[in-house]
Amino acid sequence: MERRDLARRLGARAVTRAPRVLIAESNPEKFMQAFAEAAAGEGEVFLGNPAWSVAERAQVEALLAHEPAGSAPGDEGWLMIPTGGSSGVVKFARHDSHTLAAAVEGFCRHFGLARVNALGGLPLYHVSGLMAWMRCQLTGGVYLSGNWKEIEAGLQPDLPELPDGWVISLVPTQLERLLRDETAVQWLRQFRVILLGGAPATADLLDRAAQPRLRLAPSYGMTETAAMIAALRPEEFLAGTRSSGTAMPHARIETTSDGVVRVASSANFRGYFPSWREAGTWFETADLGEVDANGHLRVRGRRDAAIITGGEKVQPAEVEAVLQAATRVAEVAVVGVPDVEWGQRIVAVFPETAPFAVEAARAAAQAQLSPHQRPKAYLALAEWPRNAAGKLNRPRLLELATAALRADSNREPPSR
Repeated sequence: MERRDLARRLGARAVTRAPRVLIAESNPEKFMQAFAEAAAGEGEVFLGNPAWSVAERAQVEALLAHEPAGSAPGDEGWLMIPTGGSSGVVKFARHDSHTLAAAVEGFCRHFGLARVNALGGLPLYHVSGLMAWMRCQLTGGVYLSGNWKEIEAGLQPDLPELPDGWVISLVPTQLERLLRDETAVQWLRQFRVILLGGAPATADLLDRAAQPRLRLAPSYGMTETAAMIAALRPEEFLAGTRSSGTAMPHARIETTSDGVVRVASSANFRGYFPSWREAGTWFETADLGEVDANGHLRVRGRRDAAIITGGEKVQPAEVEAVLQAATRVAEVAVVGVPDVEWGQRIVAVFPETAPFAVEAARAAAQAQLSPHQRPKAYLALAEWPRNAAGKLNRPRLLELATAALRADSNREPPSR
């Protein structure tokens, strides 16, 4: 699909002539209008998160000061979708109408859908939210903007019956909260496909979703692949299979000799702005996993230090730098403790023997970090594990933090 065809499908009523435009808009209607008009032009289009921190905004400004390095034929690589990548630094993955269309076609073939009707609950500047809208627009389906806070509060919208049913995308945090309300559970039962991604889901969460026969589709994907490239079909999930499913028709997935997941797909990105990558080549992810004999992908974790909480990536070093500056101590670390609601919960830990100004740390986190980067708890540890070379043993640190929090939650309240 050419860029002009995409703009037409989006109903562009005007054309943005600027050579470069940044769309940082949280209002869905305003975002869709701005995106359609920008797609109708010939310039580069950058999507932005309105809630970026001061540091993240500075990174984006530095990137936008660059001129593109090299070029690509036709109208390739004009759409820049933000991602934290494996480094935690804001990057933009190059996409275009061709990669988006390939992802939509593969999605429809995988789930057997002629039209996609979706209730959007994720931001449109995020690849998952954007692709939910694109699937509807490119197949002639219906897209409704959902307000997550209202949905969580019990104000779930009524959805008309449609031949192809409805699709919704959730992250584990959202699913966890909806499962607490029986009315919300009954509302979820009307969806033909409930896509689940963005972070690891616990076995307990998946089992609880299966009890009321929710048509869950745990998936695997990323910004670089135009959202999902593998997904478990709802029928497989309800039959008891637990995996990220098989590769969609437009993609191939395999693992390297050291267990790293890599992807070849017609929806793969064209490179990180301002650079380009060669089309048709394998993309090596930051995930570890395996593909079984039936082609099902099972992700075992990250090969880097990134923490994924509520579908957002957090680099511990960035948070630690803020806390260290605020408290003037070097002995503080950030770990991702397994959590049913968030996937991983950000916890700041420090030695029990060292003074640590918790309130100063909280204030600095509130002022300088995005909401998903802020620690949910501050924990003093009696053991501070370092090896002979003085390097902090982070796996052991995570074990200690997890055990301490579990013990605290199980501790009986004092008798009166």
